[in-house]
Amino acid sequence: MNKIQVQRRHKSTPIETDYAQWCAEQGALLREGRLSDLDRENLAEEIESLGRSDKREIASRLGTLLQHLLKWEFQPDRRKTGWLLTIREQRFQIENLLDESPSLKAYPGQRLSREFKMARLKAADETGLAERDFPTDCPYSIEEILDHDFFPGAPWSSDQLIRE
Repeated sequence: MNKIQVQRRHKSTPIETDYAQWCAEQGALLREGRLSDLDRENLAEEIESLGRSDKREIASRLGTLLQHLLKWEFQPDRRKTGWLLTIREQRFQIENLLDESPSLKAYPGQRLSREFKMARLKAADETGLAERDFPTDCPYSIEEILDHDFFPGAPWSSDQLIRE
């Protein structure tokens, strides 16, 4: 592993100047136990932003998942393998994020209503169906949405999917 040695007399690279270098220096200082030399304020902000980043990713993936579930349900004759792959991918990625950060387990349910509003608009735009053709409130529970076996609407088989 390539470790960066931070000289005791060397002033740390400012975070605004070179973010990657700053991160490497802060990591090296932590490993060396040189806590008094850390850029504590910026380091604390960066660590806090990591949790916000996971939340943003969960929300984004949930929105994409909802959009594809709506398309799946409301355009059964146009179901594509790409929709199936997107639904599966989003579920697995959300599951992975929640496994890594169990404290965020309730977060998808907390974001459901907000993400559904945008997913509904995107589904209408993408399908050409009117917004009124979609429910105004999410018709699926968070448990259904994240369930790998749940696909709303008419039953389907893989041979019915449009291959892209």
